[in-house]
Amino acid sequence: MNENDKNPATTAIHFSLQGKGGVGKRLVASFLAQYFTAKCDTVHCIDTDPVNHTFAQYKRLNVQKLKLLRDGGVVDPRGFDTLIETLMKDNGVFVIDSGAATFLPLWHYILEHNIVTVLSDAGRRLYIHNVIAGGHAQEDTLTGFRKLADSTSARNLVVWINEYFGRVEADGKGFLDMVVSKQNAGKVLGSIAIPRRTQETFGRDIEEMISRKHTFDEAIESAETFLMTKQRLKIVQREIFEQLDKLPLVA
Repeated sequence: MNENDKNPATTAIHFSLQGKGGVGKRLVASFLAQYFTAKCDTVHCIDTDPVNHTFAQYKRLNVQKLKLLRDGGVVDPRGFDTLIETLMKDNGVFVIDSGAATFLPLWHYILEHNIVTVLSDAGRRLYIHNVIAGGHAQEDTLTGFRKLADSTSARNLVVWINEYFGRVEADGKGFLDMVVSKQNAGKVLGSIAIPRRTQETFGRDIEEMISRKHTFDEAIESAETFLMTKQRLKIVQREIFEQLDKLPLVA
């Protein structure tokens, strides 16, 4: 996409929230940052994870670190106020990785201070991106989704169905057909599928890209990347971006 074809700065805030660690939440944040960088002219990336600043290690995304938790796992009011001031004053798209440790305290703080309404009244759109993972992490991630859905009335949840660890299913039903999904359908804006792929090819390529903290473009542009690896990465990038294109995330 040509720089002149990008959307002008409109303010939207995208939180990647999930209480279960190691399920792809930071990967989702990086995908979102790459997508909006391709679509919008102003993108701000913020890493608030107090334990593992993985998102901030993506140098091309120019991620800012921000401390939101004090020792003991309580929200630092000064850090939170700094974040809200930034969201209220600056224009553009914000992608914020919260970290598993900040999931519940941060979300409760947002609800307690009625931040969703404050941002909405200021013309700021808020989206919550939540990962549902298969395998051993499924029940914990479904619990995280349920907590978010139970505490919001807005239709602003985007569910990322990550099947890297296994299919997301219960009693033969995929997530969209589960009771918890149907009960909260009015709060879900849409879903993005990250299907499990052949581990020896696609899986290995994605793992290497993640371990190097490279974006899709960096990996594809690298002279060290094999031609077929570039092709597979292009396929994954296109499929993720095309799914995001179908959601009303870019004004």
